[in-house]
Amino acid sequence: MLSTFLKQPLKRYPFSSAFLTLPKRFYGGLEDRNRIFTNLYGEYDSSVNGAMKRGDWQQTKSIMSKGKEWIINEIKKSGIRGRGGAGFPTGLKWSFMPKNDPRPSYLVINADEGEPGTCKDRQILLNDPQKLVEGCLLSGFAMGAKSSYIYVRGEFKKEIKSLQKAINEAYEQSLIGKNACSSGYDFDIHVHPGAGAYVCGEETALIESLEGSTGKPRIKPPFPPQFGLWGCPTNVNNVETIASCPTILRRGSSWYNSFGRKNNHGTKIFSISGHVKKPCVVEEEMSIPLRELIEKHAGGVRGGWKNLLAIIPGGSSTPVLPINICDKVLMDYDDLAKYDSSFGTGAIIVMDKSTDIVKAIARLSKFYAHESCGQCTPCREGTIWVKTIMDQIVAGKGTRKDLKLLESLITTVKGNTICALGDAAVLPIEGLLRHFRKEVEQKLID
Repeated sequence: MLSTFLKQPLKRYPFSSAFLTLPKRFYGGLEDRNRIFTNLYGEYDSSVNGAMKRGDWQQTKSIMSKGKEWIINEIKKSGIRGRGGAGFPTGLKWSFMPKNDPRPSYLVINADEGEPGTCKDRQILLNDPQKLVEGCLLSGFAMGAKSSYIYVRGEFKKEIKSLQKAINEAYEQSLIGKNACSSGYDFDIHVHPGAGAYVCGEETALIESLEGSTGKPRIKPPFPPQFGLWGCPTNVNNVETIASCPTILRRGSSWYNSFGRKNNHGTKIFSISGHVKKPCVVEEEMSIPLRELIEKHAGGVRGGWKNLLAIIPGGSSTPVLPINICDKVLMDYDDLAKYDSSFGTGAIIVMDKSTDIVKAIARLSKFYAHESCGQCTPCREGTIWVKTIMDQIVAGKGTRKDLKLLESLITTVKGNTICALGDAAVLPIEGLLRHFRKEVEQKLID
């Protein structure tokens, strides 16, 4: 495509400095040499020695010697945004940690991964755990944290075992602990299994659980950098985010932000499940077209692309998209927002025409009603009402009055809870009514 463009008559494209800086038009096709996660499928040795052969723990001391501000600024310039769902700029988030605070500071890693459809972080914990361990050291050093707590979903038994082994090996080689990497900086890492509560994916609920309390979100402000774990400055980050940082710091921010569109830089691990020929987890460039991502890495939709009904693009809490949008949307924060959905965790759930779309979304309603912590009235009561009405509609007993109440519940719950679980419960319903209202109405009895 680019070669064809360059062959166009020069008179149509006058030579200028702007010509030399044409915006990149096509995304995807990430080469192996540019992948951050080199053992995502567990094909190689996951031990610390195996990780070192693949480039981990190289120049770590040298990076730390450049100082905290250099590390934070380099992460800022890279443009990486949180890979846990919110998409907040990572370097900016690190800079919120107070300087010269007499209290101890903590780095907390969110490895809870409870979003249905998402299965990327567990692959890092299983097969590439040293990237996370090194990332904890470098990011913890940058924000002045003396220790890190990795909060892992309790059901991840194998992942916890793999992660703990990686941490033990790093201690044995003095990569962490006292005088980590001979840098003069002391840094410890602890693994903490959770109890499988979805709401503990929210950072303050995670902190509450880590402290031994019931996992319920805190009202903010104060935010964790001011009042977090045990009342001390705390920064909570996703596994993929922190595990990406050592490679970014080694290869440079300009290398990383050369991928993807503006404000959507870097590479991303995508989870592709559902009605595809080859469900998979794959690292690709940000802003890759959704259709290309599915056809290239997951073998395409079962029965062909024309058999596609809908796709949930970023995990179960993101609004569903019909085929006419899936044809053209790019997998990044801004383009999905343009089509009234969101990037989330990059967990793609594909549904072909054999799917009862109303029943599928109703099943998600059941999940969110079960996982609500019950602290906020709109969420506690609203998620149950949403589930009840969706069940009635699926059973063929719903009415126009029920549908009107369902729409009212979306407005009542959305944006009116302490954390985003309430939004996560109603956004799938909102997407369903936006694109598949006809299918919903066909199930009504009046």
